[in-house]
Amino acid sequence: MHLPSQCAICKAWPSHAICSACVGAFGQPVPRCQRCAAESSLQICSACLQTPSALNACWTAMAYVWPWTSLIAEFKFQDQASWASHFALLMQNAPFAADAIEQANALIPIPLSFQRLAERGYNQSLLLSQKLSLQKTHPHSLMRMRHTPAQSTLPRPERLTNLNGAFAVAPLMAAKLRGQRVMLIDDVMTSGATLEAAARVLKQAGASHVCALVFARTPA
Repeated sequence: MHLPSQCAICKAWPSHAICSACVGAFGQPVPRCQRCAAESSLQICSACLQTPSALNACWTAMAYVWPWTSLIAEFKFQDQASWASHFALLMQNAPFAADAIEQANALIPIPLSFQRLAERGYNQSLLLSQKLSLQKTHPHSLMRMRHTPAQSTLPRPERLTNLNGAFAVAPLMAAKLRGQRVMLIDDVMTSGATLEAAARVLKQAGASHVCALVFARTPA
């Protein structure tokens, strides 16, 4: 466990949890598709042009590579919820993210199943959303209807079907989402199936615009 005034990456002292030098070295923005956040020299990558998405846009702060993989593991699996504030700050500073947060009517964190929430003790996506905007966070709008295997454990074809029927909009919240601009919040995006499934049910409930902001995106 890193010390409060020591950089978790380079161990520089004194420092914030992640020093500015390491953010500069490991967090430089790269050109990405505006629809799926995959690295691309095109504004909309060929995959998104071929297969339309329920997401109107997606942004990421980092690529899911070292050292972020190690820090995310601490955040999710080692009871270090304090990483939420540091990650949220980096998410806010991702290209276009601050404006998108400002324009959103609601931030909706991806919900965990009861089983996974019990294992972990907290929903890391909810913590990130609250740090991004406590006022706009709507933690009860989207429900997880069933427990599913972790996306990271499945091959790509199974990831795309694993979440069918996994999400639903809370009946009492549906009316409040109609015509609204919604931003989904998650920690890691892999195939995009989780965000796609969530965006689909939000659009079906009447949301006019659904985008997503994640901390890290796996390389293609």
